[in-house]
Amino acid sequence: MTPRVREILNWYGADNPGVLSNLARILNTGRLAGKGKMVILPVDQGFEHGPARSFSMNPDSYDPFYHFELAIESGCNAYAAPLGFIEAGARDFAGEIPLILKINNSDTLYTDKEGPISAVTSYVDDALRLGCCAIGFTIYPGSDERKEMYEEIAEASKAAKSAGLPTVLWAYPRGKYLSKEGETAVDVVAYATQISAQLGAHIIKVKPPTAHIEIPEAKKAFDLAQIRVESLADRTRHVVESAFNGRRIVIFSGGEAKSTDKLLEEVKQMAQGGSFGSIMGRNAFQRPKKEAIQLLHDVMDIFAGVD
Repeated sequence: MTPRVREILNWYGADNPGVLSNLARILNTGRLAGKGKMVILPVDQGFEHGPARSFSMNPDSYDPFYHFELAIESGCNAYAAPLGFIEAGARDFAGEIPLILKINNSDTLYTDKEGPISAVTSYVDDALRLGCCAIGFTIYPGSDERKEMYEEIAEASKAAKSAGLPTVLWAYPRGKYLSKEGETAVDVVAYATQISAQLGAHIIKVKPPTAHIEIPEAKKAFDLAQIRVESLADRTRHVVESAFNGRRIVIFSGGEAKSTDKLLEEVKQMAQGGSFGSIMGRNAFQRPKKEAIQLLHDVMDIFAGVD
């Protein structure tokens, strides 16, 4: 146990030894073990966007085993996926990498722009049965259905914590009162981060924030406090600060597919701003395995080099 990991665990003083042990397992796995940083491979895109949009660029990735192998061979801290993909490989890869069961998911065959909500597709019992070390859950702050989602994660998180499992929240703001640009506005992303921390999340995943400020009242507060938003590092710093002054783990998505140079520059900026790491799916598994492993290593090296 490194001093940094012990420091992070001390932030979660209300949690039982099971939760802390599983959180430590994530932090102590892979190439970033012990550094207080993490890179997680998430593969929920097949459910969320469909197989062709997700896997046709790299046909090997249609196979659930491919993703277990990629996460293990690249030295990720954990692998996150819905029930089906986890079930497909949990026995064959048991104990080789921490698993995060994504217990709610949505699809794009139906879209409700005013009230997006994901369906609960698995349960804490499934996570325990499959040897997972955490559950994952998506919330949409700003949605007409946010009340139901917040109540669902309250129940799921309570059950998970009782069973010794941490909670990872995917926080994606959207709804009729937010513009498309506003979904990644720095004030909105920071607000979603705060909501996630207040909901009891141990690890919070958000998208990289833009310099746009969506809410007029927030703009006044940003101006008054002279909160800097010019660079991605500045914006990342504010988002991390919004998670209890950095006392909750905040990681950022890789987002839509982009060039390697652009992706690594984003990662450098977020690392400088205090990000605890990345959760990188499409930008990794849509590449051939050798190229994907090199990319993930480059990302890990960036986080390893930032105190």
